[in-house]
Amino acid sequence: MAWSTRELADLAGTSIKAIRHYHAIDLLEEPERASNGYKLYDTRHLVGLLRIRRLRKLGMSLAQIAATDGSGDGFADTVRALDSELAASIERQQAIRAELADLLHHHASADVPPGFEAVAPSLSDADRAMIMVSSQLFGDEVLQDMRGMSASHQEVDADFNGLPPDADDVTVCDLAERLAPVLRSIREAYPSAGDPGPFALGGERDAMATVGRALSDLYNPAQLAVLRHAHRILADVHGTRWRTGDADRRGHSSGRSSRSRSTRWTSSGPGAYAPE
Repeated sequence: MAWSTRELADLAGTSIKAIRHYHAIDLLEEPERASNGYKLYDTRHLVGLLRIRRLRKLGMSLAQIAATDGSGDGFADTVRALDSELAASIERQQAIRAELADLLHHHASADVPPGFEAVAPSLSDADRAMIMVSSQLFGDEVLQDMRGMSASHQEVDADFNGLPPDADDVTVCDLAERLAPVLRSIREAYPSAGDPGPFALGGERDAMATVGRALSDLYNPAQLAVLRHAHRILADVHGTRWRTGDADRRGHSSGRSSRSRSTRWTSSGPGAYAPE
């Protein structure tokens, strides 16, 4: 007894539209027709349709199915290729699950790159934003150093984060003097802290320009003045010349942060830079 198109579709768990499409692309053999024009399907068609459905569930495309006969070297090569794609997909999904687990475990948000979930809650909004921007600009060496910096916090961090934009010069200078030795220790411990430019993923100039813009947007004028003044202290100690004096005074006293063409990695916290 032959089956109609509807009966075959029901048996195979598919649709009439799918069967017609398989006929159109020569993936399923056309059956004989009765005298009234109706198609007459037999077991061969059912088995062929079930084979197509199984391969589709395994991830094989219709073009791949059409190119193989279900056996031989061509079929084995296609299966191996699918297996490799699936392994890569599983690896990506496992990495995603690991990131999700870190976010849940540390009650962190997605405003830091992977690997910073454990320290994110202790960072300021500005530092988290700076880390996020930096992850797009610099390589793993910089991010690794940033993670190390982020794990270490000192009393000066809280004072820096809480510094109001209209802080007076005495407060700025006092904080810079306390910050300078912290910056010196950071530079000694982390290779990229002195200058992240060489680690830029793209052009160094563009990366550092983006850093400068982010600094101006994220940190208030007093904080930037502290960082510049702390750099000047370090420069004086090492006998080097820094182009900061006039810019420092203009940036702080006018209530605006100055943007320079170059920046240096500096912070008692994890993500700050200071214009040079």
